[in-house]
Amino acid sequence: MDDATLRFEITRLGECHVPSPMRGVRFVGDDERVLYHARLEDLGPWLQAHAEPPAMEVAGPRERLLFDPSSIACGIVTCGGLCPGLNDVIRAIVLSLRYHYGVTRIHGFRYGYEGLVHRHGHAPLDLTPEAVARINELGGTVLGSSRGPQDPAEMVRTLKDLGIGILFTIGGDGTLRGAHAIVEEAGRQGLSLGVIGVPKTIDNDISFTQRTFGFATAVTEARWATYAANAEAEAARNGIGLVKLMGRDSGFIAAHTVLVNSQVNFCLIPEVRFSLERLLGDLSARLQHRGHAVILVAEGAGQDLVAPTGGKDASGNAKYGDIGLFLRDAISDHFRRTGTEISLKYIDPSYMIRSQPASPVDSAFCLLLGQHAVHAGMSGRTDMVVSFWNHEFTHVPIPLAVSARKKVDPLGALWSSVLASTGQARDLW
Repeated sequence: MDDATLRFEITRLGECHVPSPMRGVRFVGDDERVLYHARLEDLGPWLQAHAEPPAMEVAGPRERLLFDPSSIACGIVTCGGLCPGLNDVIRAIVLSLRYHYGVTRIHGFRYGYEGLVHRHGHAPLDLTPEAVARINELGGTVLGSSRGPQDPAEMVRTLKDLGIGILFTIGGDGTLRGAHAIVEEAGRQGLSLGVIGVPKTIDNDISFTQRTFGFATAVTEARWATYAANAEAEAARNGIGLVKLMGRDSGFIAAHTVLVNSQVNFCLIPEVRFSLERLLGDLSARLQHRGHAVILVAEGAGQDLVAPTGGKDASGNAKYGDIGLFLRDAISDHFRRTGTEISLKYIDPSYMIRSQPASPVDSAFCLLLGQHAVHAGMSGRTDMVVSFWNHEFTHVPIPLAVSARKKVDPLGALWSSVLASTGQARDLW
């Protein structure tokens, strides 16, 4: 996106006049900003023009609130696939609403956006501090989840009937698009509704945020698969360990997993094309030289090699062909034709990874995301997502966050480090 089109202004529902009940904290001023650019050379054009460079609003508690905590009701919904840390974020929001602000009416909507539509019959849960006391120790989400859009008019009607003033939506880009649709519909109905997004995806592919929750846990758990693949490969003559990880369109999990232990020899991600012929040739050379190899592939890699499924999931995303099974069979066929005996072990830990409880690093991150989401909502902000940028928590408009999917830069430092770790050729095409 062109820097000139970056607009980080956050929509606000009105002037804040209610004193915050929080004590002993540093209140954030509405004029505090975090620079979008971190490099001096990127700031050059703005400095030369004596113009204010793009910057994000700093997250945190405000001294004045829009909503009266004694009269507001809030809602929480989790959507999309499972992700480590969902329960941590739910718990953080509930505890912050109750103990930081004194909000007592907190509804948890069941099974994603379905829970906001009466005809689906999912009664909301009453979320109290006691109800969420230990849910952070569990994987999954106590609210349940689902994919796919629902009618914004029906969802807003439910929120209006329950007197909801702030809705916290926890999910990825599809969830955030749904949240924006709710904001637009609330505006059409003249409803003053705060909608605050918390970025959830183990793929780490939401734009304008350095990290989404669940990503650190995914990399922590994925390392066990590469450990196992390497152990199996080293223990056999011409041993090959093949691991498939999640990553539909962005290869961040695969790239970072490579850097954990430096045991992976080939990393294949959606952002970098490869040819089967070149991969098999380099794999053969690796076996001749070292006698074993480990291959790590993201689920969205090499889709030009597999037959398209022609289908779509409930979120409207194209269903990808299984690149893991394709490579397993293609590698086996290749060495069978060349008369080379191999020992190939294929590992796909995807659903085991995403259903795990959050790691300590992710748990702390989830706590802060949840608290900052509450601070933003109580101060009357809406149509925004809590972000983490340049090592600070910030606010980003939802339309900007979903404007493009964040991807690994094939010319960037991360991919360069992956190539240095694996020793694979930059061009596998």
